[in-house]
Amino acid sequence: MTDWVSLFSGGKDSSWALYRALEEGLDVSRLLTVRPAGDSYMYHTPATELAALAAESVGIDLVEVSPDDFGAGDVDDAGAQGDAELEPMEAALREIAAESDVDLAGVTAGAVESEFQTSRIRAMCDRLGIDLFAPLWQRDPVELAEAMFDAGFEIRIVQVAAYGLDESWLGRRYDADALDDLLALREEYGVHPLGEGGEFETYVVDGPHMERRIDLTYDAVWEGDRGHVEIRDARLE
Repeated sequence: MTDWVSLFSGGKDSSWALYRALEEGLDVSRLLTVRPAGDSYMYHTPATELAALAAESVGIDLVEVSPDDFGAGDVDDAGAQGDAELEPMEAALREIAAESDVDLAGVTAGAVESEFQTSRIRAMCDRLGIDLFAPLWQRDPVELAEAMFDAGFEIRIVQVAAYGLDESWLGRRYDADALDDLLALREEYGVHPLGEGGEFETYVVDGPHMERRIDLTYDAVWEGDRGHVEIRDARLE
């Protein structure tokens, strides 16, 4: 049996990639979460402190990597920044692959449209001699969202940063009604229906791949034209 590692943040896209991998019969034996101290070009960062709780519900061992602040807010060369940010992930995968009971076959990734991220992950896989399973890659975003809803994913919006997304979106369930509103905002402001440009970020609190739902208590923090939820408590129901 060969092992797969799921690149995992707890957000909808990486969770969907994990779910699809399990549906395809891939033996996902590790989840890998990279939690940088600051902003990042490569990684989803909101609510990643909850990845361990999601991993417990999924029932797969989690490996967490917590690099220092990448300094992503003040970068001259985005490409070099992306390459540098990938290094702790690659190092963690090399450590996993070196474990005596692991025969690493590949990684799963939740990339949809970002060539910046996907090209780097694909190149990393080539260096490691492993495969990449990216079931969201270049799929229609509306069809992807509807597939998540149909599968029974319960998704919460934990951060917004786009015209048209106000404080009322913080903590809102990402469902068919929300998607309808986002499609209207796409017409008016160009908001991506999956938040692919960073317009919004999510966290999955329940799904068919999870044994127990995650209950969140939070405060909404609004900062002029953007906001996020600040988790006060999170527990498995």
